[in-house]
Amino acid sequence: MPERAKFDGLADDYDKHRPRYPADLAEVAFDGLREGARLVDVGSGSGIGLEWALPSLTAPDVVAIEPSGDMIEAGRQKFPMVTWLQGRGEDYLPTLADVDLVMAAQAYQWFDRPAFLHAAQSALRPGGRVVIIQNNRKHAASAFLDAYEGLLEAHSPGYTRDYRTIDIAGELASGLDIAPPEVVTAVSDWERTMTVDDFVGMSASSTQAQRAIAAQGPSFLADVRTLADNCSVDGIVAVPYRTELFAAVRR
Repeated sequence: MPERAKFDGLADDYDKHRPRYPADLAEVAFDGLREGARLVDVGSGSGIGLEWALPSLTAPDVVAIEPSGDMIEAGRQKFPMVTWLQGRGEDYLPTLADVDLVMAAQAYQWFDRPAFLHAAQSALRPGGRVVIIQNNRKHAASAFLDAYEGLLEAHSPGYTRDYRTIDIAGELASGLDIAPPEVVTAVSDWERTMTVDDFVGMSASSTQAQRAIAAQGPSFLADVRTLADNCSVDGIVAVPYRTELFAAVRR
């Protein structure tokens, strides 16, 4: 079963608790796209990436590809005008054509990345672009997040806090059949304040925490709550984020 399909059963909590993306990065990602642009959102989840993208586009033609049926149902409730396809982007992209933008939001690490980039290249029209965006918790800047990552590493089999440390710009430059590729990068540092309940809900919506729960039992989330309680001020925790954007334009 594809890894992303393991989000089945988590869609409501995922959509409620996951962070959104900074609006200022949308200006970098979507500047200059034509009216009626064709957007393909790969690994679309519940449509959080679409919440970020669609306000910047005029009358777009949107296809969302997602392995999890539960995520698709959550996304379809928000965006019924979008064409939702269940499966992998690597399989669907070669069937699409004249695409202006292929986007992956918080999903790139799950893909067969060389196959994804090859398939994206086949779908893009000249001048089309690939956009990758991801939110990363800044655990090095927060004793609370450092301790939380330690909990995951101790109890979630195979987990490491560096699992999303990927040379995305390098992979776009080498994996897309473009000569030369133009890779634009942008970063936004920001802080999210959350209640302890919301932080526990966000943790529970992740596959990493679900593996820890499977290995340790429900006491894992009790440990997360205790940690968040101990690090909170009046029931609120501060979670610093760094959002990274990568965009490659096909010549």
